[in-house]
Amino acid sequence: MKTAVSPLAHEIPPTPLDDVVTELSEIYIEKGTPLFMRTVLALFSGGFATFALLYCVQPMMPLLSREFSINAAQSSLILSVATGMLAIGLLITGPVSDRVGRKPVMVAALFAAALCTMASAMIPSWQGVLVMRALVGLSLSGLAAVAMTYLSEEIHPQHLGLAMGLYIAGNAIGGMCGRLIVGVLIDFVSWHTAMLVIGGLALIAAAVFWKILPESRNFRARSLHPRSLLDGFTMHFRDAGLPLLFVEAFVLMGAFVTLFNYIGYRLLAEPYHMDQAFVGLLSVVYLSGIYSSAKIGALADQLGRRKVLWATIVVMLAGIALTMFTPLPLVILGMLIFTFGFFGAHSVASSWIGRRAIKARGQASSLYLFSYYAGSSIAGTAGGVAWHLGGWNGIGLFIGGLLVIALLVALKLAKLPPLGGVKA
Repeated sequence: MKTAVSPLAHEIPPTPLDDVVTELSEIYIEKGTPLFMRTVLALFSGGFATFALLYCVQPMMPLLSREFSINAAQSSLILSVATGMLAIGLLITGPVSDRVGRKPVMVAALFAAALCTMASAMIPSWQGVLVMRALVGLSLSGLAAVAMTYLSEEIHPQHLGLAMGLYIAGNAIGGMCGRLIVGVLIDFVSWHTAMLVIGGLALIAAAVFWKILPESRNFRARSLHPRSLLDGFTMHFRDAGLPLLFVEAFVLMGAFVTLFNYIGYRLLAEPYHMDQAFVGLLSVVYLSGIYSSAKIGALADQLGRRKVLWATIVVMLAGIALTMFTPLPLVILGMLIFTFGFFGAHSVASSWIGRRAIKARGQASSLYLFSYYAGSSIAGTAGGVAWHLGGWNGIGLFIGGLLVIALLVALKLAKLPPLGGVKA
């Protein structure tokens, strides 16, 4: 005798795993989709504007030393005050974005920073320029604090390394173009005009960002209550890996900014006696960072971040060692290798934050980037002391010391067990 079978009996109920797979495909943005392209293009534009506005001042530092009768360390303040205020702003804008949303904060930040840059071009005094640069840094904290969090929330975890790498590639192109455009322009026009040009380009990038970035789909508002914020900070610093990544951000960015802050002083002096335009053209070494950020980010998705991070720091050490030689081709090759390693390392470390921070990711990204830009501000100015004491040999020792610390931290991170059994 056969048992009667209901027509619904053949419909196999979904397993929990099926539910997870369906949820991922419906909520996260996956590689190859139009939304993925819009997202990475928008964040590419945002990264471009951020680094162009921040680092366009590096090639003009020797010129500012002459115009305002200040030394190299004082001239470096035009960058350090911006990155310092950006670091402080990160502690505010990250939690604010956890409350009000990601896209509104980022859009407002880009437009404000571009307008402040254009305003700085119209101020005649050194003190006034520094004030406007501080406002630029404070404004940009709104994008810097939120971009990584937005990607971590919206992009499918399997493609996060690639997406983060493309965003950082935008940083690299922005840094290159900011330095390159200003470095060439100031041989022909005033630095005021050069700043107006950069500010105008940033306005265009801000408009592109605003129009094409998809609205958040996975954002969940969090309380701005001080207790909630304190709990988030406590949770992050109790994690075995996050504090190490914060240290990594400080020393890596400190090393990178120090090299580009003072390489111009070296190449304008003997035995090179280069002109300002040629020094600005050397910013094309950022092209290696554009390639490495996306390539190494994708490689870290495949092999795991713990296997890739320390190797990129070794590459940076090799690069700074080459710059210690006198022949110009070796110096340029060293800058190229150093830049390749830095952007690769930053791509790996920044995407690692999103994997380790389970809750309050906006705060975690803010703390990482606070350390990142604090390194730029503190080490970038401290490098001026190394320059005055020992010239390029002093710079090499200073950067080398920072990178040894970075390597030790990376090796310690490599020994941490995977979080929740997931490949780091």
